[in-house]
Amino acid sequence: MTSVRNRVDVQVRADLAGGVLPAVVAMLAARAECPLDRLEEALLLTDAVAAHAPGRSRNGTVQVAVAVDEDGLQMTVDGLQPQGAQGLIADATLPLVGAVIERVADELHTETDDDGSERLVLRLRYTAPNPATLDNVG
Repeated sequence: MTSVRNRVDVQVRADLAGGVLPAVVAMLAARAECPLDRLEEALLLTDAVAAHAPGRSRNGTVQVAVAVDEDGLQMTVDGLQPQGAQGLIADATLPLVGAVIERVADELHTETDDDGSERLVLRLRYTAPNPATLDNVG
């Protein structure tokens, strides 16, 4: 990640995650002039996290750090129970769509603390990896 322009750390009760997290992500993405198509995808990731992280957290709260820079948005979901990151990804799988988080995020990885708690790091670049051009569209 390049120089961070804006960052917010949020810890919210599970029942408030669906209302708070999208507002935070939308605010930071707007300030960073995120393209609308990528904003929609950032909100899809946010909705998946808000819906499924509470069941995978160690204490029932959702802990998310959202950072934006000139290249994209990074969302770090912290305080997950052991195997919680993979569980969150699996929980966000939809019939006929597949793994939403893996399909939408440009990058994702997990990290584990010494106490076994996990974090899921999701990165969404403002430019699509293979943008449609006249050369590559049928």
